[in-house]
Amino acid sequence: MAAAPRLTESASAVFAVLAGAGSATRPQLASLARLSKPTVSSAVAELESARLAAHSGTASGGTGRNAAVYRLGPAAGAVLAVDLGPALTRVRGCALDGTLLAQATGDREDAAGAVREALAALPADTPLRTVVVAVGDVTARDREGSGMRPATAKAGPVFDAMTVALPPGVPVHLENNVNCAALAELHEGAARGRHTFGYLRIGVGIGLGIVVGNQVLRGANGAAGELARLPYPWDHGVEPRREALEEHIGARSLLRRTAAAWREGDGPCPGTAERLFALAAEGHPTAGALVGRHAADVGRLAAAVAAVLDPGVIVLGGSTGADPQLLPGVRAELARLSWPTEVVSSTVGELGTVVGAARLGVARGVQTVTDAAGMKD
Repeated sequence: MAAAPRLTESASAVFAVLAGAGSATRPQLASLARLSKPTVSSAVAELESARLAAHSGTASGGTGRNAAVYRLGPAAGAVLAVDLGPALTRVRGCALDGTLLAQATGDREDAAGAVREALAALPADTPLRTVVVAVGDVTARDREGSGMRPATAKAGPVFDAMTVALPPGVPVHLENNVNCAALAELHEGAARGRHTFGYLRIGVGIGLGIVVGNQVLRGANGAAGELARLPYPWDHGVEPRREALEEHIGARSLLRRTAAAWREGDGPCPGTAERLFALAAEGHPTAGALVGRHAADVGRLAAAVAAVLDPGVIVLGGSTGADPQLLPGVRAELARLSWPTEVVSSTVGELGTVVGAARLGVARGVQTVTDAAGMKD
């Protein structure tokens, strides 16, 4: 990884503003960075000299004069976001202004191949500033403090194999995949304009992304929102089991209940949750009843979330959670058990995790450059 040049504090501030804006004139940069025009002119010259900023055209000013427009330069670099999903690996390469530069998808077990494909699609000689990897369980920081390591052995080998494809020396940060999806909902999805909300993912597993004041709440161990660890069931004579709640609400259990409830005259038993929901949408009575029961279960979980967080709005996501057929049942059960809380379906879809990871990557990538400010003006 190419080291970022040392910058003055003013150049560092202007770089961060330019990355957020995408493109801007010097007067606009002065306003956004709250710096004087002469200071901004000096900072822009410094960034151009380091190839961190580049002239990209002109714009008409209010006085009729043309103003030079600047964007990030070729030395600003790029970041990589990797979603190690249960079946697929999705990869995005982005410039530090968020522009999509490359993307690739592959089987989970060939995560390294998808990473290599995305890296090969990045512009030549683009320094890679950082990598953010979204995984299903993150609870412990590594000893060097350079990022996070997966807490489950199941994720470990895939992660280790993927890192072989990365250039040496690039910082790698792990983030909970539900947190990444919550960030995507915040900036581009159903929670835009909502500063506090809960993103409730229901699929093969369950999880909660907690956003408070536009920031993801991670907790002391990086495990905030691990709903699978809630004790379940609470019943006389029944001992709660580890992750029993996830086992009850997850898609595998839903399919087991489907197989048990399916009658001889119902036709072929659906083998996937997607097929079950499709039959329910077509008016199949048994499928509809099963989806209704699933909605009630999710509604009870949403009531627990509301009781602890009072988030105002809960976004339902995940392979089953995002299906709009759940909304009426979830809303009804939540209203029965708790105070009024808005419930909406995710709008970012299956790309939400990698989109959110890319946003985190961009923020970290900009920080690697701005942290190089070594002198005061």
